[in-house]
Amino acid sequence: MLRDLIASTAGGETILEWIELAALAIEIIAVAIIIGAIFYSLGHFLFRSVIQPGHEDQYQQLKVRLGKALLLGLEILVAADIIRTVALEATLESVMVLGLLVLIRTFLSWALIVEIEGRWPWHRDQDDPDSM
Repeated sequence: MLRDLIASTAGGETILEWIELAALAIEIIAVAIIIGAIFYSLGHFLFRSVIQPGHEDQYQQLKVRLGKALLLGLEILVAADIIRTVALEATLESVMVLGLLVLIRTFLSWALIVEIEGRWPWHRDQDDPDSM
């Protein structure tokens, strides 16, 4: 629907191409964030392991860094999917696929938060005064 409206305007095809390129750029940024965070986190972990061997919390810090990067990457990928679906492919099928992707990515985000923080996202940390 929005695609047809944009396409019917002067320069509409150019606008649609730019929207597609923007969605692709956002996806590339998300992948770059995930890959960069993996290399940074592993490099930091290996460096710290050499300097301070035997610290138990280094593995936990690696998990937290990787988890946060994955969460950020997933959020950015969802944004790209929303842009692409709403602006370019607003059919019932594409909206249902978007809904399924958002549902899967939300579940993955919750699983990562549980892995990182050891609690469900909607449970407040009783020791953190800022969470209230």
